[in-house]
Amino acid sequence: MQKIYVEKFGGASVNTSSAVKNVLSILGSESRKRIVVVSAMGKTTNALEKVVNLWHNEHRVEEKDFEALLSYHFEIIDGLFTKENDRMACRSLVALMVEECRAKILTLNPNDYDFLYDSIVSYGERLSTSIISSYMSAEGFSHRHVAAPDFIKTDNNFRTSDLKWKQTETLIKQNLLPLFDVCDTVLTQGFIGSTKEGYITTLGREGSDFSAAIFAYCSDAESMTIWKDVSGVMNADPKKMKNTVLLETVPYKEAIELSYYGASIIHPKTIKPLENKQIPLYVKSFNNPQDKGTVIYACKALCPLVPNYIFKDNQTLLSVYPKDFSFIAEENISKIFEVLSTFGIKVNMMQNSALSFSVCFDRNDNLLPEIIETLQQSYVVRYNNSLCLLTIRHYEENSVSNALNTEQYRILIEQKSRITLQCLVERKADS
Repeated sequence: MQKIYVEKFGGASVNTSSAVKNVLSILGSESRKRIVVVSAMGKTTNALEKVVNLWHNEHRVEEKDFEALLSYHFEIIDGLFTKENDRMACRSLVALMVEECRAKILTLNPNDYDFLYDSIVSYGERLSTSIISSYMSAEGFSHRHVAAPDFIKTDNNFRTSDLKWKQTETLIKQNLLPLFDVCDTVLTQGFIGSTKEGYITTLGREGSDFSAAIFAYCSDAESMTIWKDVSGVMNADPKKMKNTVLLETVPYKEAIELSYYGASIIHPKTIKPLENKQIPLYVKSFNNPQDKGTVIYACKALCPLVPNYIFKDNQTLLSVYPKDFSFIAEENISKIFEVLSTFGIKVNMMQNSALSFSVCFDRNDNLLPEIIETLQQSYVVRYNNSLCLLTIRHYEENSVSNALNTEQYRILIEQKSRITLQCLVERKADS
C-alpha cells in the first residue's frame, strides 16, 4: 500500500508570485505521494465577503470590487509565467472565473445569506488552485487538479456544514487515491465541499485545516503538514508577548484543549480526525522549511513544558440577576442557556453565585441587544464590552503578571483548575 502525505498551504503562503514559487520549491524538494490542499490567495476571502455583504445589505455590486479581485490575481500570474502563451491562458481562465462569479451573484437571493456566502466566497479557493495548477503544468510538475466538492460531502447547513464522513471517505478512496497511479501530487482546495444536490458549502472560517485533516483521515495518510508563516506552534502569540517559546511536541489532547480555548494556530476541528487514526500533524514554516517546527502526535507530554498563553479580545461579559426573591438555580441557568443557544452564542467562560450568573462570549453587536431584550423579560441584565479573556495552560505563580501589566488591567473574573487559569480583564480607564 502506497504512503500518502497531506500538505496544507494557507493564504499567506500563496499571496504573491514568489510565494507560489516557494510552494513548488517545497513540494519539489522531496519525492512523495501527496495531497496538496490550498487556501484562497492572500486576503481574497475577505474581498469576496465584502462583495457578499454588499449584495446582501444593499442589493448591489461594485464593479471595482471584481476589478480589484482580477487585478490582484493577474499580478500573481504575471510574476509566475515566463512564456507568454502560458501567461495569457491562465489570465483568460481567471478572467472567466471572476466573470462567472460576478454573473452568478446577480442570480442569487440576497436575503439567503448563508447560501449566498458559500456560493460566492468559495471562488477564492477555486481561483487559487487554478493558478497554481496552471503554473505547475507550465513548470512540468506532474499533478492532477481536482475539485474538493467532488469528494468533500456535507449536509445543507451552509457556512457551518457538517461532514458526511462515510460518503466522503468512500469517494476519496474510490476516486481520488487511484490518481496516484499516474501522478505523485493531487492538488485541491481547502474550506469547500458540496451537498448531495451539488450546492457548494463551506466548513467554517479557517476551515482549510479541517479540509486537510479530512483528506488525511480518509486516505490513511502517513502525516499531515500545515505550512505557516511562523516557526511552528508557539506558547503565545508573538504579537501579544515577547520571548515566546517554540513547542517542539504537543499531545493530541493538549492541542485540542489549546484550540478549544482559542489558540489560532490550528482549527478546532482539525485534530480529532488525526488523533482517531494516529496521524501526526506537523506545523512548519514555509519561510524556513528546513526547520523542525512542531509535531502534534500521541506523545505523553508537552515539550518543553511551559505556560501557554491564549488571548481572546473583544469579549462581552453578560451578568444576569433575578428580578424577584428567587436565587440563581439550575432552572434559571437552563433558561439562560436556552436563550444563548437560540442566538448561537458559544460561551467562553461562566461563573455563578447565589444571586447572579455571568457568561463571557465573543462580542457581537448585532445580536447583543436582542439577547438582552429577551433576557430582560425575566431578569435584570448588565453587561461589559471590549474585554480580554486570557487563558493560561500549565500556569505558574507569576504567569498572569508575565502576560499582563496588572497596573493597566483590572481583573473582573479569575478561575483556576489544576492546569488551566482564566482571567477576564478590562483596561483601566486611565491606562
